[in-house]
Amino acid sequence: MPTFVVGGGDAAGMSAASKAKRDDPDLDVVVFEQGEWVSYGACGLPYYIKGEIDSLEDLVSVTPEEFRQERDIDLRTGHEVVDIDPSNRVVTARSDDGAVRQEYDHLLVATGAEAITPPIDGVDHTGVYTLGSMSDGKDLRDYVGRARADGNLQQPDRGPACQFLETCTGPVGIVGGGYIGIEMAEALAANGFEVHLFQRGDRILKQFSEATSETVLDHLADRDVAVYLGAEVETLAGDDRVEAVVTDDVRVPVEMVLVGTGVRPRTALAEDAGVQLGETGAIATDAYRETNLPDVYAAGDCAETEHVVTGEPAYVPLALTANRHGRAIGQTVAGEPTEGGGTAGTAAVKAFEMEAARTGVLNHEEARAVGFEPMTETIEAKSRAGYYPEGGTVQVTLTVDRPSGRVLGGSLVSEYGEGAVYRSHALVGAVTEGITVDELSNYDLAYAPPFNTTWDPVLTAAKVVESER
Repeated sequence: MPTFVVGGGDAAGMSAASKAKRDDPDLDVVVFEQGEWVSYGACGLPYYIKGEIDSLEDLVSVTPEEFRQERDIDLRTGHEVVDIDPSNRVVTARSDDGAVRQEYDHLLVATGAEAITPPIDGVDHTGVYTLGSMSDGKDLRDYVGRARADGNLQQPDRGPACQFLETCTGPVGIVGGGYIGIEMAEALAANGFEVHLFQRGDRILKQFSEATSETVLDHLADRDVAVYLGAEVETLAGDDRVEAVVTDDVRVPVEMVLVGTGVRPRTALAEDAGVQLGETGAIATDAYRETNLPDVYAAGDCAETEHVVTGEPAYVPLALTANRHGRAIGQTVAGEPTEGGGTAGTAAVKAFEMEAARTGVLNHEEARAVGFEPMTETIEAKSRAGYYPEGGTVQVTLTVDRPSGRVLGGSLVSEYGEGAVYRSHALVGAVTEGITVDELSNYDLAYAPPFNTTWDPVLTAAKVVESER
């Protein structure tokens, strides 16, 4: 009986294991997972910390028991794969009970990514957190609970970021203005913390358009989040416990710091086995997610993929890509070779009462590097019919190739619930299929007064860009 071994039990790993077993019930599927959690929604951790989600178990899609009993998968939690021997097709996994050796016919490396710890003095102090795992989420939720229980509400100097709050539990710092930084700013502010966010670059959400970043930045200010741009954090000051965030310009007293400066792929295990990395630093694969080693695959946050616009390798550690590629590998291992598809880099973020989405290529330098001549236009339009009693505005940024009119990317932002995210789906189709902005302007998008205007903001943006070409 052939054996499919998976190293890593989250999105890519469990999608591959489930699909392979479903398509070939005679296949022996063994999954090694270092931690106790599998198949969980890490993207929900900020909302668990905020208190909108009651328990960590609510983030789990399928429990270990369900995988074992209902899907007949040999899932071994608490087992870390520490060695791959491709010559003999054997992996070694270590647990508290010792080491085990497991032969394989097919192997998937799905070791994920780890939070980047920047070279900042004091980053190892007590009170400094990252958010890269379920245990990290539990630690942060526990911290929030302790701070609220302590009732530390009367600050001698409440500070500008806290002056309008009814209660404030104390100042906290966030290092990094990406997805995690923005989502955690909301989560902590909702619990009464005075939030100070430090971004090394000149804008937050750098993966989005400049217009989207500026709109979200203004909204953070409205919600009393103090944002420091161009702020290179030099030190997290304190003896054993963090007491202040220090940049070259300011020293801000804090009681806790969250470091959210991105992730990097976990590749050491694969490298030691002779698996080649790509130019992004993640594991290189072909269209079927197979590495340079026969019958050894890689998917999820440890692997790179191909960008649908540039055709170049890209490292986009997002949940849907991991699930798609894992499922495709499972189908391939079960006997039906399946490509996992590329990525458009589509993503969304919620920031208090704003929502934003992006897809494709927005950076002009990146576009020029592969031969495009990019141009960008931004428009604002109503989200619903003007006579309808509710609604807001949607800001749409489109980047296109000026000579051909090809849609390269888009970025949208609106009030929460006014459709920036669902409207981005039309742009995902446009950048994936390589259509022109003129063709986009003729998309037959849905219209009804409670949901839209006759000319959807995406269509309006397309018409404006086409007229400027």
